[in-house]
Amino acid sequence: MPIDPTLLLAHIQKTGHALGFSQIAIAPVDLSSAEPALLSWLEKNFHGEMDYMARHGLKRARPAELVPGTVSVITARMNYLPRDTPEGWQEVEWGRLHNPTEAVVSVYARGRDYHKVLRHRLSHLAQEIETYLEGQESSLQTRAFTDSAPVLEAELATRSGQGWRGKHSLVLNRDAGSMFFLGEIFLNIQLPVSEPVTDHCGQCTACIDVCPTKAIVAPGLVDARRCISYLTIEHAGSIPEELRPSMGNRIYGCDDCQLICPWNKYAQTSNLPDFDVRAGLVGQQLVDVLGWTEEEFLQRTEGSAIRRIGYLRWLRNVAVAAGNALRLESNTSSAEDLIALRQALQLHASHADANVREHVQWALSS
Repeated sequence: MPIDPTLLLAHIQKTGHALGFSQIAIAPVDLSSAEPALLSWLEKNFHGEMDYMARHGLKRARPAELVPGTVSVITARMNYLPRDTPEGWQEVEWGRLHNPTEAVVSVYARGRDYHKVLRHRLSHLAQEIETYLEGQESSLQTRAFTDSAPVLEAELATRSGQGWRGKHSLVLNRDAGSMFFLGEIFLNIQLPVSEPVTDHCGQCTACIDVCPTKAIVAPGLVDARRCISYLTIEHAGSIPEELRPSMGNRIYGCDDCQLICPWNKYAQTSNLPDFDVRAGLVGQQLVDVLGWTEEEFLQRTEGSAIRRIGYLRWLRNVAVAAGNALRLESNTSSAEDLIALRQALQLHASHADANVREHVQWALSS
């Protein structure tokens, strides 16, 4: 019995929504027009230490080379704002950033590791497709990805109508802003390609203007080496001193370009408990986080995306934030709080790890 692509797509979309995905669409596999921009970005070394991006070269833009036989790509979008996110959540987050002694973790990382959540649900969706096609003339092949392989996720998302690329390079959706994760399923069945949508950023440059380290060097072009998310997560070594003051109290990731974006007034909350805020990852004071042992770090970040940076990189980040709090001339913190913060830093001044030690000493030099 031949496969009806339209009926199959309708089934995939219905099943995807039942699994918690906000939108399911189909992207074409020909991304050749995206190759020049990818090569230019790599040649400028804007990927920093993310060597895997250069290592896979143009395979990122060639789904059929990455997974031979691929003729369609299912793109999936999943909202991640916690279920109890209040109205005016952006102002709440700005308030955290203006409290210099609070340790701020990016919104997306406050719940369960999204890699695990999406991978599990994408695998389930692939299994449902296989079940649906049982008895039909199909030697189905699928492979699921979520920020885990050389895949041009944003490019596939925009070409399948999930949204358009904002000037911060993230995908924007008129009904959901940018507060969502993306995932894909490569498969060897031709499905009807979804229509892309038009750009709705207009003349707005809010994300470019607000970036603390000026990492958005042109509309849609990010120099990762200056991006706080890259510096606190992907970058393993010493954070450039000239960028440290601009990091403020951000210890894991940065949301500024999303917080300022007008489209995120339409951001939707997740309907999954996985992205609910975990205890200890919001509202913590830097002085308390500096007191975490490695065992406590591993316990508090179990099942979280944060754990993958490791305790030493975590300490490095917190040290920078603490140094910024101590340096702030208009600091509203009490003298007692700042003394306690300095004392907490001093406990790591002779740390065995040279990288941690260097950042702690920088923080104490204020």
